[in-house]
Amino acid sequence: MKRRKKQRETDRELLDSIFQIEAEWKKLRHIVDNGIDPMMETRQKLLLVEAKYMFLIREAKHRKVSLLRY
Repeated sequence: MKRRKKQRETDRELLDSIFQIEAEWKKLRHIVDNGIDPMMETRQKLLLVEAKYMFLIREAKHRKVSLLRY
C-alpha cells in the first residue's frame, strides 16, 4: 500500500514538473520567435528547456502516467 501511495505522489510531482517546464518552454519560444535578434544565451536556454521537457514526456510515457488519472 505504501509503495502505491509513494508512486502516485511521484507521478503527481512528475506531472507538475512537466507543466512547469512546458510553461517555461512556451514563454522562451515566444521570446525567440518574436524577438528581432534574440541573444545566444536565450537560444541556448530554450534548447535546454526543450530537452528537459522532452525527457519528462518520455519518462511519463515510460511510467504510463496519464493526466486523466489525476
